[in-house]
Amino acid sequence: MRSEPQFIHAPGGDEMVVLTRADYDDLVARAADADEDEADAALFDERMADLKAGRDVVLPDEVSRLVLKGATLPRALRKWRGLTQVQLAEMTGLAQSYLSELEAQEGKKGTAEAWAKIAQALEVPADWLAEG
Repeated sequence: MRSEPQFIHAPGGDEMVVLTRADYDDLVARAADADEDEADAALFDERMADLKAGRDVVLPDEVSRLVLKGATLPRALRKWRGLTQVQLAEMTGLAQSYLSELEAQEGKKGTAEAWAKIAQALEVPADWLAEG
């Protein structure tokens, strides 16, 4: 149940509003939801513009399913291509252990050069992996 806000005048003439903690927390949550909705809408608009411009930014269904099940994007892309880490290591000249760490995304960020090699070997746009 919402309580009525209390309006008070602070020294200096500013009008202030006093809310209960519950009303304040609700207001903050609603603002966060609005920010998230705005970000989602902006991302949607960006993706639609990419599609209209002919830039295919849609992940293959199998990759999306793997990511939704908890796989990292690099691992999902490798599995989608039907490669083992050893095979990808041979294709890129990178160590299998390094690829494993990059796929796990546990502390290793990877260099731009490494991600570019991986993207080339997986035949995906480099910007899919640019952030790691």
